[in-house]
Amino acid sequence: MTTTGVPFRKGHGTGNDFIVVNGLGGVVISESNARALCDRHKGIGADGILRVAKGADFNVTEANYFMDFRNADGSIGATCGNGLRVFARYLVEANLEGRGSFKVGTHPGTVTVTIDDDDKDFEHVAVEMGKVTPSAGTELTVTTESGSWTGVGIGGMNNHCVTVVTDIADAGTLLSIPSVTPAGTYPDGVNVEFIAPKSPTHIAMRTHERGVGETLSCGSGSCAAAFVWAEKQGMTGEPWAIQVDVLGGTVFVSGTPDGTLTMRGPAQFVADGVIEPHMWQI
Repeated sequence: MTTTGVPFRKGHGTGNDFIVVNGLGGVVISESNARALCDRHKGIGADGILRVAKGADFNVTEANYFMDFRNADGSIGATCGNGLRVFARYLVEANLEGRGSFKVGTHPGTVTVTIDDDDKDFEHVAVEMGKVTPSAGTELTVTTESGSWTGVGIGGMNNHCVTVVTDIADAGTLLSIPSVTPAGTYPDGVNVEFIAPKSPTHIAMRTHERGVGETLSCGSGSCAAAFVWAEKQGMTGEPWAIQVDVLGGTVFVSGTPDGTLTMRGPAQFVADGVIEPHMWQI
């Protein structure tokens, strides 16, 4: 708990929005803090909160800084591609890292971020997201109030269940958590992606995120969805790239034959401010 105001920045990656707080001076964020700050009526409002921490504090030796991420419901988030782009821009503009390539620690592992010198507006921030791991042997079914579809389980960066629909509107309102069966497959919840084909290298996507609800974008979800679509097109044996249109904009996901995925997209800041002390007493 702090008795002084804490500076923050508010930013988003294709509409997936975050509060960024510098925790290098000792600020920590509890589950209740995160819920209060991300509340869109009584707090700042966001899909999640990103705390800048030292890599060494999380036993990370290959990265100077660690993205300590909590979802809007206060739960600890594994990683977030959109959040990583915003986090990386924060590090550069705070003079904690320089342009070019540098590493950021996350709970699933360390990732490489690249911000080119000529990308003055941070429109093409690239994040090497690592490898996804398709779930073998279990056929999943995704159900909303609008229907049921076969899903593909994808792990690695986060747990995702990707399903192909004719049109992303087919998923319905997504006001309720989609059911993923068999029951118990994801006891801690799962992100569910609904993708609709536009071409062999172009898809549209909606996401219902665990702990948040439907969001305008999901970075790791875009990677999972692009991988599933590339596999369906028989493209994963060679370098490939997929354009993913999310509700908040567009990102591009590329992959290599060894399964390494890279996502490229914008990172924007919209506001700076100070969090009042009473918000840390919640």
